[in-house]
Amino acid sequence: MAKFTVGLVPHPTKPVLSSVEVLLSWRKGADAQLVALADDATRVGPGVELVDEAAFVRRVDAVVSLGGDGTMLGAMRLVAPRPVPVLGVNYGNVGFLVEIEPSELAEALGSLTTGEFSLEPHHAIEVTVASTGFESSFLAFNDLAMTRRPGQGVVTADLSVDGTPYGYFKADSVVASTPAGSTAYNYAAGGPIVSPAVAAVIVTAVAPMAGIDRSVVLGPKERLRFTIGEGTRSAALELDGRVVSDIGEGSVVSVRLRKDAGSVVRLDAGRHGRKGRLKLSLMDLPLRNDQLLELVPPEVRARFARQH
Repeated sequence: MAKFTVGLVPHPTKPVLSSVEVLLSWRKGADAQLVALADDATRVGPGVELVDEAAFVRRVDAVVSLGGDGTMLGAMRLVAPRPVPVLGVNYGNVGFLVEIEPSELAEALGSLTTGEFSLEPHHAIEVTVASTGFESSFLAFNDLAMTRRPGQGVVTADLSVDGTPYGYFKADSVVASTPAGSTAYNYAAGGPIVSPAVAAVIVTAVAPMAGIDRSVVLGPKERLRFTIGEGTRSAALELDGRVVSDIGEGSVVSVRLRKDAGSVVRLDAGRHGRKGRLKLSLMDLPLRNDQLLELVPPEVRARFARQH
């Protein structure tokens, strides 16, 4: 009988070996295997089997992401061809996707072993970019952004939906997000927060100067096409915060929603939802991190410092 195989995706710079040790201890009792990409050898240390990307995607039954939301998004993109469940352990900052802290990992693994968890499906955006005779395809779980480069003018883009002209944008950036990604760049640009229970693509202009200046919410079966227009001298296409392509006048960016492209482990969906709403409310406060600390009672700060 094949062993249960867990893939590890560590943060690219932050030390996560304490969590890897917890996973190694759990592996012995659970009769499981741990694998990681060969490129992550120094980050996971000895005791974890190293494989190439194809073998990782083929073999894993679940993935543990040790990082922030960016690391978790990368893990979800990695296994998108075969979307196994992903558990996020927070080594980042705000963290809307990740659910547990490193100190909670051992208990979380116990819940996984006993089946005390639920799975939260996540939609993704499939993106095809056609430019100067070349075509490339990508996947984003949060958002895509067509963004001006400093000193290079604005982004202009004509939008069509299912082949029908919808209007045009002239702005610093144009963002298309999934419901899960609606709390990221879309939210920062004044766009709506859309429930993950809704299958939709949200399009929001950043600092619009002309054309469409309000968010547009489109259905899961509608196909979007952005044709980059005159005046866009040099722009970047970002997917989940990573620049993947240059775009300019004449480039065509096609977008469609892929439903249930990823699966996230939720140990306590209610608690995670409450924490997410609290994080959003804190983001709305016009305060720096050091100023936010002043809102925390001194005794609570002192207790937190002793524990960590």
